[in-house]
Amino acid sequence: MKRIDTECGSDGLEKLEAGETLLLSGAVMACRDRAHRRMAELLSRGMTLPFEPRGAALFYAAPTPAPPGRVCGALGPTTSQRMDAFTLPLVEAGVRMFIGKGPRSPLVTSSMAAAGAVYLAAAGGTAALGGGCVDSCVVAAWEDLGSEALYRIVLRDYPVFVALDLHGGNLFEMRMRK
Repeated sequence: MKRIDTECGSDGLEKLEAGETLLLSGAVMACRDRAHRRMAELLSRGMTLPFEPRGAALFYAAPTPAPPGRVCGALGPTTSQRMDAFTLPLVEAGVRMFIGKGPRSPLVTSSMAAAGAVYLAAAGGTAALGGGCVDSCVVAAWEDLGSEALYRIVLRDYPVFVALDLHGGNLFEMRMRK
């Protein structure tokens, strides 16, 4: 299994192929629906985000509270298509890695390909295991959103699949053809 860091840059993203299994490490910005809506609204008004989007990795997830002795509780992906309405401004702002669950809309898929962004899929139902792959987890912004705040999370060997690569490969289309 190949290891990849969230800061691998375009050269590292170029080498990824749809269907590949990876162990992902590095910093991600994690949030769910309400924070995505807020990010899209800020970008539409020409305002800045509370993190640098160029080259960033964005995980469609929200951690649960940490049990004693851990930095994070459960951490698993949420359904990515719910974020599709808010994704294009983030792609345009420079986010180059998206992590979630399930297929993306054709518009998001083509926008990611044109911008040089990849989509990594994490297996649903594995949140308890995913929480064990977290080295740090802090609220980065928007505490008023509660569990849907924006988090900065550092992952260590979080298992994912390359769902959309830079060469037009699409894991979901590959699976449907078989």
